[in-house]
Amino acid sequence: MAYIEIRGVGKTYHSARGSLRALQPLDLAVAEQQFVSLVGPSGCGKSTLLMIVAGLLAPSEGEVRIRSTPVAGPYTDLGIVFQRDVLLDWRDAVSNVLLQAEMRDQDRRAWEPRARELLRLVGLDGMDRKFPWELSGGMRQRVAICRALLHDPPLLLMDEPFGALDALTRDQLNLQLQRIWSTSRKTVLFVTHSISEAVFLADRVVVMSPRPGQIVETIDVELPRPRHLAVRESPEFNRYSQRIRTIFEQLGILSEL
Repeated sequence: MAYIEIRGVGKTYHSARGSLRALQPLDLAVAEQQFVSLVGPSGCGKSTLLMIVAGLLAPSEGEVRIRSTPVAGPYTDLGIVFQRDVLLDWRDAVSNVLLQAEMRDQDRRAWEPRARELLRLVGLDGMDRKFPWELSGGMRQRVAICRALLHDPPLLLMDEPFGALDALTRDQLNLQLQRIWSTSRKTVLFVTHSISEAVFLADRVVVMSPRPGQIVETIDVELPRPRHLAVRESPEFNRYSQRIRTIFEQLGILSEL
């Protein structure tokens, strides 16, 4: 049985200026502990689909089920990481992580050891009392990941979390995220615009069309784990990447000038 079942989910936004079709009805099943990347052009509905899975946005049609239970409102047994870290500037790193516990009306002191352990796990040992303005962009995003992981959710939704970072920092966080996933075995839905990032991280890559978004192809990535950055130079990795690029070329997303 699938952990996440997306059945005929579509989305149309309505406003005084008219209607905008963001998602065509689509189906997707995600197995427990699977890492699935969603890759597609800007505006194709990737983030919309993620918010529907989280129960933060209602679909126009269809339904999402998590562990066979329909998502009818905000689903709390998950963690979300956005493209922007959305840290609170007046709280230090550990306090930003502990915001997750406070929002759930839990004892901050009971969760503080785990918050510090998570910061150590992502390479921020000794940075727990630093404020957001004292941290680099990559450090801030690590804090945001720790905040999402504090309550040890079985499901992690990540919406282009590394898109604003430089290439070197992005590579570092790809490796750290892979290590966290390998030890915790969470179910992950990961939105990205990067073909190589999608292939490097995922068990499956879901390729989406331009708006209104629909699933064009789902590709199983059968590269051994753990994956090192050098795998991106391998023929197998390049075959997966080229397949996705070919799909985008056929859709007119990539074209020669």
